[in-house]
Amino acid sequence: MLAACVGLYLALTLAVGAYAARRVRGASDFAVARGRFSTPIVTATVFATWFGAETVLGIPATFMKEGLSGLVADPFAAVGCLVLIGLVFARPLFRLAPLTLGDYFRARFGRSVEIVLTLCIAFSYFGWVAAQFVALGLALSVLSGGAIDLRTGVAIGAAVVITYTVAGGMWSVALTDFVQALVIVAGLGFVAVMVGEMAGGAGRVIEAAATSERMRFLPAADARSILAFVSAALVVLLGSIPQQDVLQRIVSARDASVAATSAILGGAIYFAIATVPIFLVVAATLIDAPMVERFIGADYQRILPTLILEKTPFAVQVFFFGALVSAILSTASGALLAPAVMVAENLLKPLLGPRDDAAFLRLMRLTVLALGAAIAAMALQSKLSIYQLVNESGKVVLVAAFVPLAAGLFWRRASAPGALASAGAGLTAWLAAEAVGAEATVPPPLWGLAASVAAMVAVSLMPRNSR
Repeated sequence: MLAACVGLYLALTLAVGAYAARRVRGASDFAVARGRFSTPIVTATVFATWFGAETVLGIPATFMKEGLSGLVADPFAAVGCLVLIGLVFARPLFRLAPLTLGDYFRARFGRSVEIVLTLCIAFSYFGWVAAQFVALGLALSVLSGGAIDLRTGVAIGAAVVITYTVAGGMWSVALTDFVQALVIVAGLGFVAVMVGEMAGGAGRVIEAAATSERMRFLPAADARSILAFVSAALVVLLGSIPQQDVLQRIVSARDASVAATSAILGGAIYFAIATVPIFLVVAATLIDAPMVERFIGADYQRILPTLILEKTPFAVQVFFFGALVSAILSTASGALLAPAVMVAENLLKPLLGPRDDAAFLRLMRLTVLALGAAIAAMALQSKLSIYQLVNESGKVVLVAAFVPLAAGLFWRRASAPGALASAGAGLTAWLAAEAVGAEATVPPPLWGLAASVAAMVAVSLMPRNSR
């Protein structure tokens, strides 16, 4: 019965996506729905895109394994990133209003920088989308009592996401995100109340969390721990800014004020709702400690789904899995559309030269389909956890794209050679550090970021040849 409810919800999502497809007027509408949405819609898309499988399953699993300090990247740095976007980056990017970040890099630094950074940014999405496909497969496997294995579940979930994203692009993403955001907030709120009561009341759960050793946030007072903590935070705090999905939400806003406000509001809502899975997993230790112990060391990600299925009434199960599936779908669709649009606009369009806007729209849809299939194949082979898949994906963007974007927006002396050197030095230093000593005192992403900054400054300040 529960699996049937989730199946019905998937069908409803496809119906919303099909309706949204009717609003697409051309390639620009498909890619960014430029200037169409008000604050509630943009806020919902920001929140729903960032609130994914890693929030519902990955955050509580990481909390149980590493404690609060393991969550510095998500939700803490993730919320900081959205606030930083709203305060610093949203308005200048809205005024420029490029179709893709690749378009911005081409206009500011030239074709070479456009190609290099488009490849880096597009590649960074693969782990993020793969994490959502894995989570969908896990949810369907759990809901079916194992009748649907993980691999089949991944294939089914990927097919749903790809279908409605191909149909409506940003319109499908935005409208389904709005519905899914409502389901997430209402569903997890209801589940928290019910599970809290089962654990002896919210006060008892909060007290159990407060007295737990897992509530320590700051790292140990040694160089290795502190630098690892800083690195994990910066990968998300700064590495999530030069992302196409961020630009799409900014450009889809009706004006610059809506874009900036929505990023901040989306971050605030995200933080509030991201605490709910932590509350639930602490409650699980009070409700069924043996079950929690059974999964510790085996698969932390199954603690919450198992608790809900084995210990709660049917209504709670419907709300929890409705919220979980909503979170996964909303993130997967937005994260799939973003790299597909960049690849179509900045890599394929110059090579294939579609003759008109209709041909370009077809090219975008085919790119979504092809990338979706490739990422689904990646998800089927991955051995990383959902949380690892998401947070590993931001490293390449941090070391290659953040400095060129920030310097290009806010430093007039930033040059095309400086941007190319910045991306190249950042990637080289990061990869070299990973090869030489990934567990060294200074984490590889920090070496990459430092090299990226140094190369941008040094090359951009070099005297230019004049005739």
